[in-house]
Amino acid sequence: MTLSHVDTVAEAAGAPAPPPPPRGSRTRLATATAALALAVLVLAALSLTTGAAGNVGTGDVADYLLGRHGARDNSRLALVVGDLRIPRTLTALLVGAALGTSGSLLQAVTRNPLAETGLLGVNAGASLGVVTGIALAGVSSGYGHLLWAFGGALTAGALVLLAAGRRGGGSPVRLVLAGSALGATFGGITSIVVVNSAETYDRYRSWILGSLAGVEGLGELTGLLPVLAAGFAVALLVVRPLSALALGDDLARGLGHRPATVRATVAVAVTLLTAASVALVGPVSFLGLLAGFLARAVAGPRLTAQILLAGLIGAGVLTGADVLARVVSRPFEAPVSVVVALIGAPVLIGIVRSRRLTATGLTGPATDTDGNPAPATRRARPETDPGPGLVLRRGRLSLLVPRRPLLATLALAALLLAAVVLAAHAGQSDMGLTRTFRAVLGSGDHFDVLLVQEFRLGRIVAGLAAGAALGLAGCLTQTLARNRLATPELLGVNDGATAAVLVSTTLTGTFGAWWAGPLGAFAAVLLVTALSGGTGQRGHRVLVVGLATSALASAVTQVVLARRSLSSATSLYVWTSGSLNGRGYGVAGPMLLGLAVLVPLALVVARRLNVLRFDDATAASLGVAPDRVRLFCLLLAVALAGLAVGVCGPVGFVALASPVIAGRVVGAGRVPVVAAALTGAVLVVVADTLGRLVLGGAEIPVGIVTTVLGGPFLLWVLLGRSSAARL
Repeated sequence: MTLSHVDTVAEAAGAPAPPPPPRGSRTRLATATAALALAVLVLAALSLTTGAAGNVGTGDVADYLLGRHGARDNSRLALVVGDLRIPRTLTALLVGAALGTSGSLLQAVTRNPLAETGLLGVNAGASLGVVTGIALAGVSSGYGHLLWAFGGALTAGALVLLAAGRRGGGSPVRLVLAGSALGATFGGITSIVVVNSAETYDRYRSWILGSLAGVEGLGELTGLLPVLAAGFAVALLVVRPLSALALGDDLARGLGHRPATVRATVAVAVTLLTAASVALVGPVSFLGLLAGFLARAVAGPRLTAQILLAGLIGAGVLTGADVLARVVSRPFEAPVSVVVALIGAPVLIGIVRSRRLTATGLTGPATDTDGNPAPATRRARPETDPGPGLVLRRGRLSLLVPRRPLLATLALAALLLAAVVLAAHAGQSDMGLTRTFRAVLGSGDHFDVLLVQEFRLGRIVAGLAAGAALGLAGCLTQTLARNRLATPELLGVNDGATAAVLVSTTLTGTFGAWWAGPLGAFAAVLLVTALSGGTGQRGHRVLVVGLATSALASAVTQVVLARRSLSSATSLYVWTSGSLNGRGYGVAGPMLLGLAVLVPLALVVARRLNVLRFDDATAASLGVAPDRVRLFCLLLAVALAGLAVGVCGPVGFVALASPVIAGRVVGAGRVPVVAAALTGAVLVVVADTLGRLVLGGAEIPVGIVTTVLGGPFLLWVLLGRSSAARL
């Protein structure tokens, strides 16, 4: 789970129950259910009659199923239909239904129509299990992958439940934030193993795409059928108490239900269904989100109908995607998860642009975990900096510099200088810190200066610039959204920039086109804003379209990696994890020029952003045009994030953590523009240094280091006692 999902969860969690359905909706619901069931049957029939064995047609399949004309004694039909197509079709139907049901349950328990199954960390746990099995136990078979994936998924689900239930009884926000944080850490550990073993990555990259091509016989499905049955049974049992929970915790308790127990039970059901699904076909992202969202749009507020329709939609979409995966790139098969994204993203965008937003729950104002209005409607906190600050005068001009932000900025600058010196010193056993410090400043021994400034400082400066850009971009988006979980990833910026760089690599044959990052970022944002109809009051539309755009861009990235040779794909995978390897003055120079232009613009707009912390009416009365300021800040954030991705790939958590840390240091009531940039620079430089030192001769990409450390940070910041206040 990328963190763009976490942003939407924190904003929409606790939304009020939708209005009751209009008269006549039961007839429409029955008609929709019958139509979906018929569609699933048709897709299942297509799945049984479609495959590489073109001479096995509809009549042969019907003869085999009905036992006519001695078809079951035909060894070829027994192999193609009995051992391949029937097990594959049944697996697609059951896995699709499981993922659809899981998505609907998770959206209901979090009261957020944008939640999806990856939020519980189950996919990341399964991936870590598979990688561990490949690297440590030499697992190469599909059944071995199944066992390790299932074990990793269950372990992840159990850890999430423990982390979420330590305080607060497992509230909706706490549950998904714990899953997102631990899932990010699991993903980082997985990447550490993968980037240091080409053989492990070669096996892993085919599994991670999600596919039903390896389904042969009913053995694997039979082995996990009890788990799927248990998950479906728990889902059915929890429908009634979950419906009561939609009325609010107090009313649910009055009706005899225990909210914490209900949420934990839902998490168990989702874990069982998702773990079995990932073990069977690999991680198929986006399907749970799509099925739950569409089911809510069709069924309205009826939870039982939502879950039933979500299961049907999930089964139909995955079966249809598997059919398309077999025919779109014959004689090869396309990854089914990519096909799901290509099918689901346009459908989701079409639904969110329709007039049925009330049914999807995207029009009501968000509330926090206490039932209060979301941060977007709160007034800014008063300034808490002690003392009047320093007054700088020159003639008739004067400038008031607040004391605490000034001291904090100076301290962060000193910390950044220390981080640069340590990074330059790392790996140089014969050079002390004093000599390194002098070499960084350009004095001292000529050989020291040459070694540090020519061979090390270029990479450090590139990381410094990228970190500053990410920190500043995160500061702008968090302030703009009035949500400490908002990052540029929310609008598909990171995925769009990453896909653009990889596509440019494929077209030009050379890697290193940093300029493709900003172009891809702007393309993603233009697509999001055009399809969503703009920002402002349509902010929820932006969230949905952003998720869909990210899924499409991620699908492009996975296809590019899957079609490259192993050596090329391995190096590109390292970059897509966030890496400064091979980066120097060639990319640091343009980055610094970009920062020289964008940072002053951010400082100019920061004053108006302070005003936007109040409501729009108050801002307009003070002479600030909210829409113009939002658009300008959005463009700044996109440019900064796109530059950073173009330099070092998508480095996670820096855009999230930097403004949070800077805000704590600078104090409330101010937009920490400079402090956030300095904090981001420190984080990237320190993480890159750790990545070069931890494993000795091997190097861990900076993005993996920040991801591994970012999960615990997210837990600390967002799951503490005052998390509700901080959101």
